[in-house]
Amino acid sequence: MKLAVVGGGSTYTPELVDGFARLRDELPLTELVLVDPAAERLELVAGMARRMLRAAGHPATVTATGDVREGVAGAAVVLLQLRVGGQAARASDETLPLQCGCVGQETTGAGGLAKALRTVPVVLDLARQIRAHAPEAWIVDFTNPVGIVTRALLDAGHRAIGLCNVAIGFQRRFAAMLGVEPSRVALGHAGLNHLTWVRAVWLDGEDVLPDLLRERGQEIAADVGLPRALLSRLGAVPSYYLRYYYAHDLVVAEQRAEPPRAAQVAAMERELLQLYADPSVDAKPELLARRGGAFYSEAAVALIASLLGDRGDTQVVNVRNGGTLPFLPDDAVIEVPARITASGAEPLPVAPLEPLYAGLVAHVSAYETLALDAALRGGRDRVTDALLAHPLVGQEHLARELAGLLEAAG
Repeated sequence: MKLAVVGGGSTYTPELVDGFARLRDELPLTELVLVDPAAERLELVAGMARRMLRAAGHPATVTATGDVREGVAGAAVVLLQLRVGGQAARASDETLPLQCGCVGQETTGAGGLAKALRTVPVVLDLARQIRAHAPEAWIVDFTNPVGIVTRALLDAGHRAIGLCNVAIGFQRRFAAMLGVEPSRVALGHAGLNHLTWVRAVWLDGEDVLPDLLRERGQEIAADVGLPRALLSRLGAVPSYYLRYYYAHDLVVAEQRAEPPRAAQVAAMERELLQLYADPSVDAKPELLARRGGAFYSEAAVALIASLLGDRGDTQVVNVRNGGTLPFLPDDAVIEVPARITASGAEPLPVAPLEPLYAGLVAHVSAYETLALDAALRGGRDRVTDALLAHPLVGQEHLARELAGLLEAAG
């Protein structure tokens, strides 16, 4: 089985390779193609990938190429993990909103919109090439903002599913707290990408979330950066991205007082690439855990194995709403448990979202519709409308000012 990774020169890639090596029985990978225009970086990552597979006794070959058509031809799955503009663009996304007193974050708010504007056209061009040279391939999108990018792919008729590591991260965290195998734990996880709540934690079918909140509430609250009292009142665990909404002003103050995350990540990437260049390094470095993307490889392997193996198991993915959340349009993209088969992902029923969550989900979903329109058709007015619709911006004068800043930044 051939798998192509577009954005294969990412420092994330050894996380993927580690999963392919450890979970070889789940995924019969024979050829891994890493596609990236940054030739020097790509060769370092490819060399690391080859050493990791060789050390694990895995027979798959690793090819590096800057040619998308060559890389994806004949692939069963193409995984997208690209960052258009690199860390410099991320730094802009994280700092420009702060000039207006808004959260500076690369996947939500004004920064997330800037990323979507750059990313959607590139992803759609890649998808057209994938369709031409690997027409039966599944596209698994890990490129942020995942909800908007996945909707763009689906609206264009591509065989695509969005993937995020938030849900699997929660599942593994709760399993560790309970001292059980992750396979025994399932989540009542619902919302939009980077806007989700865990409203139930089922251990062998029994909801143990109330016990977890009572016994480990302080620890869980620290993990998501929110007060324990809030989690107790909600009776649910918000994803850590909800901190940008529930503690907006505090986050802005913190961000203004600290170097941007992009600067920290860029420093980590330089160190990781030095490690990847060392021919004696053949295992995933511990530093990679600080880079982000924990359990990304396991989520990716599980999804790919289920798509190709028609397993019919349940995984949390980004998929068309199709009536699952009845207050949203059917063509919205949501993040919920879904049944994964060779035909794709079918969202499973979820308990009705309480108004406290549903209102915010509807608000952000409407923004995503406007953001996608701006990414596809451009124009400062469309960008301003999307910002005006986002609850992290909202005010007309801020929307106008931010639209100008984003336009000037390119």
